Amino acid sequence: MRIDQINDYKVQLPVKGGTYRMASDDVDALDSTIVEIVTDDGLTGWGETCPIGPVYQPHHALGARAAIAEIAPGLIGAEVASIRLLAKRMDELLNGHGYAKAALDMAFLDLLGQKLRVPVSTLLGGALTDRVPAYYSLIVGPPEETARIAAEKVKGGYLRLQVKISGKDLEEDAANVHKVWVAVGYRSRIAVDGNRGLTVAAAIHLDRLCQTIAFVFEQPCNTMDEASTLKGRVTHPIYLDENTEDQNTVLRAISLDIADGFGFKVTRLGDLTKMATMRDLCAIRSLPHSCDDAWGGDIMAAACVHLASTVEPRRFEGAWIAQEYIEGHFDAKNPIVIENGHIAVPQLPGLGIKPEPGLFGQAVAMYGS
Repeated sequence: MRIDQINDYKVQLPVKGGTYRMASDDVDALDSTIVEIVTDDGLTGWGETCPIGPVYQPHHALGARAAIAEIAPGLIGAEVASIRLLAKRMDELLNGHGYAKAALDMAFLDLLGQKLRVPVSTLLGGALTDRVPAYYSLIVGPPEETARIAAEKVKGGYLRLQVKISGKDLEEDAANVHKVWVAVGYRSRIAVDGNRGLTVAAAIHLDRLCQTIAFVFEQPCNTMDEASTLKGRVTHPIYLDENTEDQNTVLRAISLDIADGFGFKVTRLGDLTKMATMRDLCAIRSLPHSCDDAWGGDIMAAACVHLASTVEPRRFEGAWIAQEYIEGHFDAKNPIVIENGHIAVPQLPGLGIKPEPGLFGQAVAMYGS
């Protein structure tokens, strides 16, 4: 099974219900890059990368497509058998840009799963469950409205809520956390997500203002150095999210005992294969983590859920997918959906997603025959 053609699509994903607000940016629509790989024996594999704007991480949509343009021609004719060998080939063609390589890696795994007639979760070590818990992200908003939505989502089956804070008004941020706690209490685990928006002093202050509330503090400050100074000075466990830009960074955070857990994203760590390595590393140290990504449609959602199903449940912090924030699905027959706060793991070979023919329109770039 050799790569015959690679097609690159640009897909706009408008945010349903208005602006998605967080500390680093406000987002109204997302520019997703979809990769289609066709092999000489007629199989088609799909991948996706969807940066949440150009400032959330050092990733952006134009960069993803430019990186694929560098890599794709050199993959034409390559055998799809060894994922490690394909990763080595991509690194030889372009240094870095893991968020773009992740879309190609996703498509490779989709193809290999179809060829072997197994789901991608099997290729990643094997599923431990047939449904995984999702978590809901409460965007920055008025405390009363945030609390109302929190109660609604817990009633709908969500076991974990992520409360985003602005980092601009500590009293309002604290009010948000308190209101959510009053609304849901121990019925749901809470993560307070600073999205790098707090100074060390502000993080300590907010921690004191919310000292009696049980939550994990997700990426309160911008750098790992700042996060390291919080250890022992705050009451709440510290999780790293945006800082986990590669495997070495995660290894450093673990070895220095900076993080009590992680928010892992597929495209940030480089691909599903690298993320599976971090899953196993966290298992050794019994560190909890999530399996999600910045944004994306059904392709990205399927990838996150396949990996999530391979994580030991007691260490799993949930999967975040964008399904509740976007309209429609790429595959109407096999959509990735959240029901009662959980997501069914696709059982079909590969990713289990087959986008509707012509759904993405004309490819913005085509490589190969």
